Amino acid sequence: MLTRVVENAAVGMVLSEMSGRMVYANKAFTSLLGHQIDPAAGQNILDIMHPNDVAVARLQLQRLMRNEAEDYRGEHRFCRADGEHIWVSVSASLLRDDAADAPLYLITQLTNIELQKKAEAALAHSESRWNFALESARQGVWDHDIVHDTMFYSRMWRVMRGIPPDAEVDGDQQEWLKRIHPDDLQHVLDNVDRQDKGDEDLDALEYRERKPDGSYVWILSRGRPVEWDKHGNPTRTLGTDTDITRLKLVELELAAEKERLRVTLNSIADGMISTDESGHVVFMNPAAEALTGWRSTDAVGQEVRAVFVVRDGETGVIQPCPVAICLGNDMPVQLDGDMILVGKAGERDIRCTAAPLKTTSGTLNGAVLVFQDVTQSRAMQRELAHSASHDDLTGLPNRAAFERALNGAIASARAGRRHGLLYIDLDRFKPVNDTAGHAAGDALLRQVAQTIRGTCRSHDVAARIGGDEFAVLLHDCPDDGGQKLADKIVRAIGALAFSWAGRTYGIGASVGITAIGEQPSSPLGFMGEADAACYAAKARGRGIAVQFRDL
Repeated sequence: MLTRVVENAAVGMVLSEMSGRMVYANKAFTSLLGHQIDPAAGQNILDIMHPNDVAVARLQLQRLMRNEAEDYRGEHRFCRADGEHIWVSVSASLLRDDAADAPLYLITQLTNIELQKKAEAALAHSESRWNFALESARQGVWDHDIVHDTMFYSRMWRVMRGIPPDAEVDGDQQEWLKRIHPDDLQHVLDNVDRQDKGDEDLDALEYRERKPDGSYVWILSRGRPVEWDKHGNPTRTLGTDTDITRLKLVELELAAEKERLRVTLNSIADGMISTDESGHVVFMNPAAEALTGWRSTDAVGQEVRAVFVVRDGETGVIQPCPVAICLGNDMPVQLDGDMILVGKAGERDIRCTAAPLKTTSGTLNGAVLVFQDVTQSRAMQRELAHSASHDDLTGLPNRAAFERALNGAIASARAGRRHGLLYIDLDRFKPVNDTAGHAAGDALLRQVAQTIRGTCRSHDVAARIGGDEFAVLLHDCPDDGGQKLADKIVRAIGALAFSWAGRTYGIGASVGITAIGEQPSSPLGFMGEADAACYAAKARGRGIAVQFRDL
């Protein structure tokens, strides 16, 4: 009965002498390894083992023989009859002679574990690959058993926190929470609570954790539930941690730099508008808001041409948007001349420049427009220019400005145009100045200037060229027209009734007229002709206008 049980057992069994010579093997053994056991052949069990496993097997057999162990269990590779090696689970024990207390045979049972070993190898390979990937990516792994409130931490999890790789770490979650930065603790607690409740939308968390040396490491933790109980409650969460300290330091530095830039841009007096590559506003500083009348919140997203409108100060023509030109030509643009910003809050004289913005690779990604309010400086320039070309007392152009205008008229006369020149000298002005004083004389000169300017045509140039001497350039005026206008001026000045300190003074004017035609001459020459005609008018009794051609 026992023989049949052994012979038909599902587990391979072999009986060996103490020397290792096999004397019996059941069907399962033969089926497993393919070897037919012939006691007369002297086959040794160690001969069919993998060479690398023989030494261990021999050592264990010796321990059994010395009664150092009752049995032996292990895993070894055996060589099949076809030359292939397979993994088997080995269980060996001794059959002893009770009377002599000496070992007689070695009974060995073998179970095929080849598939198990392959699965273990595949799993080990997979774990090795993932461990390598996680280690290479410097990802620390954590595993939270929610039911028992215990934690598992990987080697890299320890390393990034400054903990020795093989050091024991208290797996209690409360111990971990003690290391969280106080400013981050509540945030972490809230997120861990949501995560433990199964909130799968929450899979990333940033916080600071104290290292053994007292410094803090920034951690980016990603995780989610992986096991649930029958009620759908998470029982286990798994995740990875990444050391983002260097990234955070860069972010903090960039944030500080951005804040410094924001404060700088908000503090400068120049207006600044930046746009994207399509010309839409993405930023404007307070100075730009004040100058354009646009609020930044309203301007962002608008086309810059709607926010920044400029016209030519001389012609009044709306100018092309400098940002559009800059983006179109991929080069800086500066608007020259007197440019006027047409803002919601009014118009301002400005100077502006637009320049393209590019990435480090040279890709165009927008433009920046910088403009300054130069209203006061331009007003001062205009005032200075006016003072340089106008008489301070009367506001009329001065002699230098008049001569420039006369030069232009002479040049146009060479092309066939005809102009007239009047030289006006006041009569009886000196008695007013001598008896009533210089203040009265100045007031009279201003009144005379207004009278001359009001009598002339809008495109004529009236100027004060001396103490009580005036001149008028008559553009595009025929000879008889000059005579008529001169007579009109004489009558208008003669009709003035100038009162000062209760006394009324009467004055007059003598006018000399000359024509500016194709005949060659210079400003000095024409002024000499008109002056000569004026002298003749005075000689003929004053208060008249005389043509130079009639002398």
